[in-house]
Amino acid sequence: MKRCPWSESTENMRTYHDTVWGVPEYDDQKLYRKLMLDINQAGLSWQTILNKSDAFDEAYDQFDLEKVAKYDDNKIEELLDNKGIIRNRRKIEAAITNARAVLAMQATGQSFSDYLWSFVDGEVVTGNYKDQSEVPTTSELSDRIAKDLKKRGFKFIGSTTIYAFLEAVGIINDHLVTCFRHGEVKP
Repeated sequence: MKRCPWSESTENMRTYHDTVWGVPEYDDQKLYRKLMLDINQAGLSWQTILNKSDAFDEAYDQFDLEKVAKYDDNKIEELLDNKGIIRNRRKIEAAITNARAVLAMQATGQSFSDYLWSFVDGEVVTGNYKDQSEVPTTSELSDRIAKDLKKRGFKFIGSTTIYAFLEAVGIINDHLVTCFRHGEVKP
């Protein structure tokens, strides 16, 4: 069974690749969680974030949007003291700001999922790459979404982070054509 080369380093990377990465996601809370994990990954390896994902879930109340949106200075200090997560004030503050931004979007009657999927008319964008070196780190799509998210008040959002997020949540299918998951991950 052939996989995308980036996933072959450890068993938990293989499991993540085989069961999570690229599977279309439509649940707002799961989308928010994944966005926050990708934001925390900026400047680090995905393996680091994957190893800390349980600690992140615990520290951020399972990424419950309502709870995170209400975090105050005391909670920020608590998170900054938590050795199980990435202790970066800007990333922690982005989690709070971004939870509020998702809730504001929902208050208008639009889910975060519907918002994201509207950029691709509900259709997965499938790459047809044969080698990992061909896979881009940004695109016109990730540029547009990052720009629009910033207008909506989201923080710590850049095109590279958004591209990785779009791949992870299945809006973009960048499993290599030689990977057994390429044809499997569909809505």
